[in-house]
Amino acid sequence: MNEKFRPFIPAHKTVPELTVTSIIFGIVLAVIFGVVNAYLGLKVGMTISASIPAAVVSMSVTRLIMKRDSILENNMIQTIGSAGESLTAGAIFTIPAMFLWAKTMDIEPPSILLITLIGLFGGILGVMFMIPLRKALIVKEHENLPYPEGSACADVLLAGEEGGEKAKATFQGLAIGGVYKIISDGLMLIPSKLEWMINKPMHSFFGIDAMPALLGVGFVIGKAVSSLMLAGSLIGWFVIIPLIALVGEGSHLMIFPATVPIGDLATSDLWHYYIRYIGAGAVAFGGLLSLIKSIPLIFETFIESMRDYNHILEGKSFLRTDQDLPMTTVILVVLGMTVLIAVLPIMNVGLFGALFVAIFGFFFATVSSRIVGLIGSSSNPISGMTLATLILAAFMFRLLGRTSDEGVYAVFTVGAIICIIIAMAGDTSQDLKTGYLVGATPYKQQIGELIGVLVMSLILGGVLTLFNQAWGFGSAILPAPQATLIKIIVEGVMQGNLPWTLIFIGVALGVIFELLRLPVLPIAIGLYLPIQLTATIFIGGIIRGLLEGDEDRMDTFERKIKVDTGILFSSGLIAGEGIIGVLLAIISVAGIDIGLNFSFGIIGTAVCFIIVIASLLKSSVLKRVYEEE
Repeated sequence: MNEKFRPFIPAHKTVPELTVTSIIFGIVLAVIFGVVNAYLGLKVGMTISASIPAAVVSMSVTRLIMKRDSILENNMIQTIGSAGESLTAGAIFTIPAMFLWAKTMDIEPPSILLITLIGLFGGILGVMFMIPLRKALIVKEHENLPYPEGSACADVLLAGEEGGEKAKATFQGLAIGGVYKIISDGLMLIPSKLEWMINKPMHSFFGIDAMPALLGVGFVIGKAVSSLMLAGSLIGWFVIIPLIALVGEGSHLMIFPATVPIGDLATSDLWHYYIRYIGAGAVAFGGLLSLIKSIPLIFETFIESMRDYNHILEGKSFLRTDQDLPMTTVILVVLGMTVLIAVLPIMNVGLFGALFVAIFGFFFATVSSRIVGLIGSSSNPISGMTLATLILAAFMFRLLGRTSDEGVYAVFTVGAIICIIIAMAGDTSQDLKTGYLVGATPYKQQIGELIGVLVMSLILGGVLTLFNQAWGFGSAILPAPQATLIKIIVEGVMQGNLPWTLIFIGVALGVIFELLRLPVLPIAIGLYLPIQLTATIFIGGIIRGLLEGDEDRMDTFERKIKVDTGILFSSGLIAGEGIIGVLLAIISVAGIDIGLNFSFGIIGTAVCFIIVIASLLKSSVLKRVYEEE
């Protein structure tokens, strides 16, 4: 152990940690945040980190309601909860691509069993690959790798007396987001979309998806990123679409992949047939660029981690805070998972696919674990690593002659497992950093991670199948942007039937953004997404920008409290809408119509949405107690 560091709970002290309470409550949060992230990621292509909201909620419930007072028990709750969220984050960017492919080819979509196995294999391998690196990356590099989210989560746990007040904001947001979702998309009392067609002086469209979750996403990501996303949408909807419409006006010009003349296409059709491919090219360029920029760090990370690997063989420690799962267990589990991936007929990837998963999975797990330690999970180039994996896997299966539908499925399967490995390794390292700071027992946290993986894997297939049956991936309700991009890339490599001109236009735009020293990915995602989504996200970002920029009336501490409280409220908005969204999906699949026969129209939408905005602002108003402190 690092002799200069002493955790909050010393190694010689034993307090409740992996208890029935922490397991049950952790499982509940894993399911909630996992399902919410599935809904959110499929809607806007982004997910939220559940560690801090889970820590806040667990602190409030265990301390205030259950009258329990164990920081390690609370840490275990957030560990299990965040594991469910991270597994979902890796899965929803890849597995829905299999549904989209199946729909295109008119074949059976992936079964619930296949999705469950993908989640289990990816999640377990992600945790196992991180375990041998804990001492090298978290203990030995404690002073050099800050692990921002993990350290922030530890701060929340250590500041236990603030848990109740902070949790209030989360629960308020959850209630408001849930009620709004029921009113809009359940009872249909108000429309959730405000849209305006623009015919003069140009052919275009503008709209707003007046939903609390999007407002919350904008607040969480901030003014800068949300502004870049809206800028990308404006380029698509007010530059490229009007140009295409102008060229095709009054003519019979028809451009692939559309099958009708441009003049006969609505604005939404122009986006569907052209802009999303241009956006896909820009997103692919941005993801791979982030990976290329990370290559020096990636190799340095891998070499340093392997150089320090012998640190794990220095002898067994008897300190509670230095005990990992046995290495023999880790090795046997990894070998067992690899063999199962190779031999199970339902996986259909064969020996080469299984070895590909093991080799690249361990490599990228190592990279992910160190990168999140340096720059945080939000900057971890998961999309770039996943795209690189899919492209390499696609070429491998093509060289092996497996270009049939089953071969394409195998590529998706390999990519999905590795994407989950990357996400889980990053989450596990952040959680173990939190545990290191508060004095948790590592092997108990690792068991907690595996519990979260198991639970989320068992419901993941049902959730994704439900969403697809209720709304359909790639629809206006669930655009599934990342999955659509992955489907496009794999399809292009395996069969070569893509509108490459449009994709390379997107790549060229990405190059221009990079030359202008602009962040490519946020603009590219905005170019790819419908403008209704990015416009609402932008509103949330502007609200946060107003709070952060209020320097005349508030000092830095006050602004931080406002923003932190607003983030927790926003997390509640996202969770509330996501949870009710799942319930509405179940109702929809069951064929039950709960909509009423009247609506308050756009005036009702405007009033309700303004109330949500006012609630977000009010949640961030400082309490007198903070001003006095």
